[in-house]
Amino acid sequence: MGLAVSTARDEILARIRRALADVPAEEEPDGVPVSRDYEERDPAGTVERFLERVADYGAGVRIAAPGEVAAAVGEACRAQDVRRVAVPTDLPAAWLPPELETLPDEGIDVQELDRVPGAVTGCALAIAETGTLVLDCGPRQGRRALTLVPDFHLCVVEEAQVVDGVPAAIRRLAADLREARRPVTFVSGPSATSDIELSRVEGVHGPRRLEVVLVRA
Repeated sequence: MGLAVSTARDEILARIRRALADVPAEEEPDGVPVSRDYEERDPAGTVERFLERVADYGAGVRIAAPGEVAAAVGEACRAQDVRRVAVPTDLPAAWLPPELETLPDEGIDVQELDRVPGAVTGCALAIAETGTLVLDCGPRQGRRALTLVPDFHLCVVEEAQVVDGVPAAIRRLAADLREARRPVTFVSGPSATSDIELSRVEGVHGPRRLEVVLVRA
């Protein structure tokens, strides 16, 4: 096994060396111009497209006004029969209904976190084109384990956080990430995978159930 991997690696490196053989020694990567003028596509339809793509993945979608977030969160949790959730310590209290038992993540160990039915968080951004939630362990998101271990994840997305495509998301994230060096995760729908016979299995590397509450101003 080790020999096969080493041989493949050597072949890849040899191909790279051959491809770079005619590159002048004084040429630097930054000296080659690369167009970065990506354009947003159909910005007026961004939120609608995001809602459509998220639903296509099998995630639940609810729309709420700013003052109705707690009610939408409560409805989503009741629909999933979730009465207790883990939350980031900086999650707005106005997002949580009083009947929902909440456990602030103040260093919860993984074993205890595994016994919590769900988690409620915010996100860094949402991508309309791919129906993707972007988590970077920033404000209102908590650590990555919080959205990996519980079986149910409810994510609150504010309308201003929805961008059209991946290039737009990278532009929005780049400056902070270069400084903060936080891990970034792109989540498209509930956790799922398929084996070689295409048998779909959910919950292998994350929550089996995902709900999104979109806050429209």
